[in-house]
Amino acid sequence: MPGKKEAESTEAPPATTPAPSTPKQKKGGEKKGKSESGGAKPAPVKVENPNFRHIVRFANTDLSGQRPMLMALSDVKGVGRRVAETVAHLSGMDPRKRMGDYSEAETESLEELLLAFNEKVPNWLINHRLDRSNGDNRHYVSAELDTAVRDDVNLMRMIRCYRGIRHERGQKVRGQRTRSNGRTGMAAGVMKKSLQEAAKAAKSSDKEKKA
Repeated sequence: MPGKKEAESTEAPPATTPAPSTPKQKKGGEKKGKSESGGAKPAPVKVENPNFRHIVRFANTDLSGQRPMLMALSDVKGVGRRVAETVAHLSGMDPRKRMGDYSEAETESLEELLLAFNEKVPNWLINHRLDRSNGDNRHYVSAELDTAVRDDVNLMRMIRCYRGIRHERGQKVRGQRTRSNGRTGMAAGVMKKSLQEAAKAAKSSDKEKKA
């Protein structure tokens, strides 16, 4: 029929998709690298500092050389984040640089700056103002801080002030709550129960005596 022939002639031939091309391989099955094809080259391996120190001795304390200087200094007793930032600012060194990358001379200059910290900053930034023995303003770190705190506590115990007595009894010193926190020894409920049993026993013995 003429209608069928016309319909067959108007139909489009089926589209054929080309087969995906596979990348050519070298002999031995190895593909071309990015550097050969014009891509980005691999980043060069970073060579570490040959004089890097993993443990840094600073103010009688062993500091980790892997940590930044700002965080490593805060491991010293008596040095917090604010004091470490101030020392880094006064020294002019990069606080983000690792502690182990600094030379021994730079570390010694940092330690000297920390030992003379009370002369470089205002009094409200140091940790021991108006010493009782000589009236000086000092900033103690490391073992000196432990000694100063122990001497202060012993003095308060000796003069029998309120804080000294509280230190002596092992109780809270700064007005904290002691009914529910900081309880030492036996629990209060157990002590109360034992006292009640002792009172009952005393009452029963008194009744027997009267009878």
